[in-house]
Amino acid sequence: MEEDDKNQKHNIHQVLAHSYATHLFLFLIGVILDLIFNFKFFNNFWEVPTGIFFLTLGTFLILWAQQTSRKLDKCNVNKETFRQGPYRYTRVPTNFGLFFLVLGFGLVINAFFVILSAFISFLISKFIFLAEQEKILAEKYGTPYLEYKKTVKF
Repeated sequence: MEEDDKNQKHNIHQVLAHSYATHLFLFLIGVILDLIFNFKFFNNFWEVPTGIFFLTLGTFLILWAQQTSRKLDKCNVNKETFRQGPYRYTRVPTNFGLFFLVLGFGLVINAFFVILSAFISFLISKFIFLAEQEKILAEKYGTPYLEYKKTVKF
């Protein structure tokens, strides 16, 4: 049983690592494309303050999610175990944080391809990697996780 927990934990972390690497890889591609093509998307004053807001929001959300997940009580699991911190609002707060970070950076530097990469990487993570993560969590935690999933839709 202990070996299964190690394998599931390893698999969850592996899936999350691939998700985060996708964000990084597509962000770098966006930066390179913006350097090559230098296509400016906005000409207004609002994109820099909005970008700073998203950078701040993304940083806060990632830190809050990581701190909350470290405190997860794995011994006494029920639906409410998963509804802590930002996880009461979304099942994927770190991915939202990464999305907001890349989007905010793209807005601050007015980089069309970086902004596009934020949306593409979020969708890839959501529909490929996070679906796998949720399958692993459902297998590991069973009914409590499935009940949590019903109450927190996004």
